[in-house]
Amino acid sequence: MAADTMGAYGSLMRFNNIERLIKVGKETTVGISGDISDLQQLERILEELETTEEVYDSDGHNLRAPHVHEYLSRVMYNRRSKMNPLWNAIIVGGFEDDGSPFLRYVDLLGVTYGSSTLATGFGNHLAIPLLRQLIPSDGDYINVDEEQAKKVVMDCMRVLFYRDARSFDKFSMVVVKKGEAGKVFEHTKDIKVDGQSWKFARDIRGYGSAQQ
Repeated sequence: MAADTMGAYGSLMRFNNIERLIKVGKETTVGISGDISDLQQLERILEELETTEEVYDSDGHNLRAPHVHEYLSRVMYNRRSKMNPLWNAIIVGGFEDDGSPFLRYVDLLGVTYGSSTLATGFGNHLAIPLLRQLIPSDGDYINVDEEQAKKVVMDCMRVLFYRDARSFDKFSMVVVKKGEAGKVFEHTKDIKVDGQSWKFARDIRGYGSAQQ
């Protein structure tokens, strides 16, 4: 899962250090797009959920992705029913109780669905076709290795940076995988879109300070 770190106020790229990938529990990541203040509210809600799970649940069961997604879907639907929605789209990734991959979506209306490839915002139009070239819609991950998955995500972030006027060239990436000692959670920050260059724009008539 990957998300850029830009926070915009209309057309103003106001912030460049907004972290939209949140670790919940030991092996779950939550990606949140949309309004920044509502994102911060969701961060507080998830922190309270973790605290409650840690304090009151001592049966040895971990807080996994299906539990987090179900909880967030109820939170979003409850706020929508009160006519005061949280203006965000959320993707929850991790593992099922049986160890199989888990990837689900929930939006500001409380609408939920799952797929082998998910994106929010402009990524629904540009990233999903690239992802489905590697991973089919039936969720067959068998022939996909980690490096292939990382590469297609990097390609998606590069395309989104060039094509979306509200994007940023730095992003974070989370990899959740099964290791020899159990689940491994890797969170890499400040990744820069590689190979980007706007030098070709100097030859475009009317661009910037170029002569007419």
